[in-house]
Amino acid sequence: MRHAQGRARRARATLAAVLAGAALLAGAVGCTSDGTGGTGLGGLGRPAAEDVIKVSPDDGSRGVGPGERLRVRVPSGRLESVKVVRSQDAQETPVPGHISTDGLSWEPDDRRLALAARYTVDVVALDGHGRRSARHTTFTTQVPEERFIGYVSPENRSTVGTGMIVSLEFNREIRNRAAVERAVQVTARPAVEVRPHWFGNGRLDFRPETYWKPGTQVTVSLKFRDVEGAPGVYGLQHKTFSFTVGRHQVSTVDAAAHTMDVRRDGELLATVPITAGAPKTTTYNGKMVVTEMLEVTRMNGATVGFKDADGKGEYDIPDVPHAMRLTDSGTFLHGNYWAEGVFGNANVSHGCVGLRDVKGGGSDTPAGWFFDRTLIGDVVEVVRSKDKQVAPDNGLGGWNMGWKAWKAGSALK
Repeated sequence: MRHAQGRARRARATLAAVLAGAALLAGAVGCTSDGTGGTGLGGLGRPAAEDVIKVSPDDGSRGVGPGERLRVRVPSGRLESVKVVRSQDAQETPVPGHISTDGLSWEPDDRRLALAARYTVDVVALDGHGRRSARHTTFTTQVPEERFIGYVSPENRSTVGTGMIVSLEFNREIRNRAAVERAVQVTARPAVEVRPHWFGNGRLDFRPETYWKPGTQVTVSLKFRDVEGAPGVYGLQHKTFSFTVGRHQVSTVDAAAHTMDVRRDGELLATVPITAGAPKTTTYNGKMVVTEMLEVTRMNGATVGFKDADGKGEYDIPDVPHAMRLTDSGTFLHGNYWAEGVFGNANVSHGCVGLRDVKGGGSDTPAGWFFDRTLIGDVVEVVRSKDKQVAPDNGLGGWNMGWKAWKAGSALK
């Protein structure tokens, strides 16, 4: 216990030094993923990400054929980094490739795309004026005719926070939900009751009644092969994967007080000043789970309806640092380097939670400090915001649903 208290005191002291040593910077933020891999915040007059960084196949494409070409290019400037990851059956595999000698394009070493896979592309580039921009896109490839698969999270062999929910998103509409549900088994060691809940006909989530116990080993078995999920449509996968639950971290954002308490295994690590949603663009209340972590991304308000009279985004930040996704609709907790005097004092964002940061992202800033201490599956709970509670199917929001209602979402009565 003395060691745990000592670690907590050191963490608080580290963050206190970070906060005391610099002026507070902030600004109007907005949050949701756009087709350019962004999520919105105050505009800087930069060209749109899709004009700076061209990625094919297009963001959000489905059913991409194995012979289609995966390519990244910029019309001018140069590519700084390109990271492509292929996900199949909860297994992430880096896709090797190379940037051309002139720095204008990237292609994979193996040009043939895998079937039944999800590809994620993260690019950082400089335009012809030396300005840095980022783009984040995804696409899925073709599944053989009359077959269905489930895209699974979290990843195989990952270590996650105690709020992780096992989630399967299907490539086709599932009509025989009972048969598909029966073909999934989620077990834990030490044992705990884990129950399923359907969201429509395309998504099936599993969780225990309360957060996982740290150290729990969770195994997920998919036995979809030859299971009829819809008339004439049969499963393809026969796969088992597992993940480990790490330490317990829950961060509470108090939108009225403009603070975030970060607690690790029940002990307070730090209280961090934040800015949340402005009165007209408030932040959701409720429990949200970190589902994605990006060192840098682009955020554009036009993708979520925040447009000016010309139809352009009210904000467009090309290089938002330390971005942690909380909802599918685009709520992020992220670093902010572009405005002043609001952290701990005022709510000015378009719905996100902002932490002070520097351009390029700093490890010794509040945003960098929190990013380095966060796992996929950690819980961030927002309280005292003048908004509704986040929906259970918006990201991994299932913790906002009572246990009785959750169990009622099973197709097996």
